[in-house]
Amino acid sequence: MSDEKVPMTVLGKKLLDEELKRLMSVDRPTIVKAIEIARGHGDLSENADYSAAKERQSFIEGRIQHINDRLARSKVIDPSTITTEAIVFGATVELEEEESGKKITYQIVGVDEADIKNGKVGITSPIARALITKREGDDVVVNAPKGNISYNVISVSYK
Repeated sequence: MSDEKVPMTVLGKKLLDEELKRLMSVDRPTIVKAIEIARGHGDLSENADYSAAKERQSFIEGRIQHINDRLARSKVIDPSTITTEAIVFGATVELEEEESGKKITYQIVGVDEADIKNGKVGITSPIARALITKREGDDVVVNAPKGNISYNVISVSYK
């Protein structure tokens, strides 16, 4: 784990805080109870419930550690306070694919917030990297896994 700052939106931080709270107050106690119950079933070497519970506990503890690290290194950015015409972290960008004319809207967010189905792309994604510093009216070429895709930047806003 590094000391590098992790950019995230206000909403992204709130969601991580909520997940951490749930993991520590609900998931962790539930899995500890499940391990106790499985332990009571006898021979641990052949106890599938015990093995599954220990594996789940390991995942939960790892996730808690990951979230704590992210929050400790977070640099929370409120997109509504950004006043630039250039595309930077937090921007909501409307694009038009040059070939098909299809319009799409993305918000550039932190890696932990990325959710392409909901129009949120992580700052390290190919599309976000291609968009950074561009402005309304600019053309952008994204090196996507299926090849280069050309877009025109229709609008840039910060909400």
